[in-house]
Amino acid sequence: MVAPPKGKTGTKGQKQILEENDATLKFYRNMIGAVSAIYIVFNLAFGNIFSLTNIFLYALVVISHGGSYKFMAYMSTAKYSESGKLLDAGTDLNMEGGLAEYTKDLIILTSGCQLLSIISNYFWLLWLLAPGQAFWVAWKNFLGPYFMQRSPEEASPEINEKKQKKLERRKKRQQNVRY
Repeated sequence: MVAPPKGKTGTKGQKQILEENDATLKFYRNMIGAVSAIYIVFNLAFGNIFSLTNIFLYALVVISHGGSYKFMAYMSTAKYSESGKLLDAGTDLNMEGGLAEYTKDLIILTSGCQLLSIISNYFWLLWLLAPGQAFWVAWKNFLGPYFMQRSPEEASPEINEKKQKKLERRKKRQQNVRY
């Protein structure tokens, strides 16, 4: 068993973030291009590229891929000084729990649906996982805590009960000291 590392977790420098962001964008750009090329070649080979369903769904794929990629590129835009020195590398696309993580998940889901749709158009239904995931994240982070929070009237009796018990204990201690 490996012992956990001691000390503070290291942070990334701006130059390292910039390099990793460029590599991440390149990877997802290549993935989008490869999946789209495979999809077009297979559908051209089997002659069903010109069906209305495939045209509509491919247009949605292009919008999803394009929007997701442009959003990630915008998030990771670096800022330079007038002398050309790197001031800010932009948002770290590889940060856990960040918005870029959900955007990458959307690209992967869309690519998977696109590839699997070569086998059957029913695989496009997997795309419904995206709004389901969005609802789950919104519920977990925003809606759930908002709707499940206690009203001030419910919270105050607990505080009063705690204070009451504390006062009772103090009285008992004081009575025990007197006797």
